[in-house]
Amino acid sequence: MAKTDIKISELVSKVQRGELRLPEMQRRYVWPATRVRDLLDSLYRKYPSGTILVWETDEEIKDREMAVHSTKNPSTSQKLLLLDGQQRITSLSAILSGEPIQVRNKKRPIEILFNLEHPEGPPIEVMEVDENDTPENLEDIEDEESVEIDIQEELRKRTFVVGTKTLKNNPLWVSVSDVFKKTDSQILKTIGINSDNPRWDKYSERLQKLRSIANYEYVMQVLDKDMSYEEVTEIFVRVNSLGIKLRGSDLALAQITSRWKGFMEELERFGEEFEEEDGEYLIDSGLLVKTLVSFATHQSKFKTVGKLSLKKLQDSWELAKEGIRYAVNFIKTGAKFDKLKSLSSPFIIIPISVYYILKEQSISDKEEKHLLKWIFYSHMRGHYSLGSSESILDADLSAIFNKKGLEGLNSILLQHVKKLEVTPDDLIHKRISSPFFSMLYIVLRNKGAKDWFTGLPISQSHIGRSHTIQYHHIFPKSLLKERRFDGKDINEIANMAFIGGKTNRKITDKEPKTYFKKIMEDNGSETLSSQLIPMDEEVWELNNYLLFLQRRRESIAGEINKFMEKFN
Repeated sequence: MAKTDIKISELVSKVQRGELRLPEMQRRYVWPATRVRDLLDSLYRKYPSGTILVWETDEEIKDREMAVHSTKNPSTSQKLLLLDGQQRITSLSAILSGEPIQVRNKKRPIEILFNLEHPEGPPIEVMEVDENDTPENLEDIEDEESVEIDIQEELRKRTFVVGTKTLKNNPLWVSVSDVFKKTDSQILKTIGINSDNPRWDKYSERLQKLRSIANYEYVMQVLDKDMSYEEVTEIFVRVNSLGIKLRGSDLALAQITSRWKGFMEELERFGEEFEEEDGEYLIDSGLLVKTLVSFATHQSKFKTVGKLSLKKLQDSWELAKEGIRYAVNFIKTGAKFDKLKSLSSPFIIIPISVYYILKEQSISDKEEKHLLKWIFYSHMRGHYSLGSSESILDADLSAIFNKKGLEGLNSILLQHVKKLEVTPDDLIHKRISSPFFSMLYIVLRNKGAKDWFTGLPISQSHIGRSHTIQYHHIFPKSLLKERRFDGKDINEIANMAFIGGKTNRKITDKEPKTYFKKIMEDNGSETLSSQLIPMDEEVWELNNYLLFLQRRRESIAGEINKFMEKFN
């Protein structure tokens, strides 16, 4: 195996000329915004950042374009397939060429900004804060226009950040892509700094250091031409298994593509049958591959996927597609989940898919009720989050394949989660990342809850930004922070309501005791009670906030339990 040092600028040129491509086994670009930011920070500081693994081949095999498309003609007949380094090279190619970077969990392309006034010395520890003070597992602090004043000081300690409207208006934050396209003079004179300014030399030196990233050299390992696709696939699996870089579904996908040329296109074509966000969720979660394996092997682990014949794979894929179509439709229309990513686990889709196929695509009304009960309780109780998710899924699949029916499936669920009924204590300090939050939305929609000012029933299908459903802090965060309430209390589900964007802007930072009365005058008290607001005006007072939480938890738990009774 040959090794060579190669500059980032040359890797980017190879991408632009179409000389560096992806084998079909590679998953698509999946990095979140913060990984792009942190890669640049490492390169700027000249820290090690891994190696690159490619395969030079003359073999006619199925390949794929990078997420950053080629724009120039090839200068050589050499064809390199990228096995390790896709996420890094895609990110760098986009930044150095000024192309939009479309990352995971973002609807719009991102822009990475460079702090001309960054502190000297080692990097400050990364502080991850979500724009809505919610899911701790989301990765972005610098998100959209909602960056709050209280984290601006933290951002000033950063060298690179994911751009926001607020920061883009700050002349000391410069687009990294612009640095590679413009001269020092073009950048600095725009912000009023000329060569006689004492900051010119400092900023110019930092801009040159940033541009030197293009000269950063990676060690590129090149696999021999005479290797077969199957052998290269095995290397890909081993490399990524040792580094724990890829999930089991990604490694299984590589093994499948070694037997089934064009399988990745099959997945993507199937994903296009669904709404864009749902299709991406099905592919990126690895759910499609896991469902295929479940049909092929009657269990979910990937340990035997490399031994499956092409015919077995193809037959199982046809079953998986039909089962998933039903499961997704049932979850969205029967269970009323607007988005698949609202599920506490994608694994919830698999038992439904398998059961539907084994029942020869005929589900009775009684079975639908049992399925809905299982979906809602599995979701709320985090069935696949308590312990080894694959072992739990295997137990569920065993019950279905052994014809124990939906009673058996619900029995396993109860044994696993211990209790089904929701209590007020279950909701204490639960935030919008909790499955109880999406369950509350479903229950309130079923109850006919309405927006507080427009009177429209809450729904994600409303047209127009002013009517798009948002969640709203009933007691405004700013007022609660002034009174020094704990953040866990401020952001609890019991302090959330579902309203349109226009209504949210009307409320701003008013106290409930003020704006609730206006709502009742215009639309009646039922508009509030439909969203389980306690109607005792005493608890609308800021001083009684904790009592408000307690009362609303009781109402939420009671309404969820009442909703679930219909499935018994």
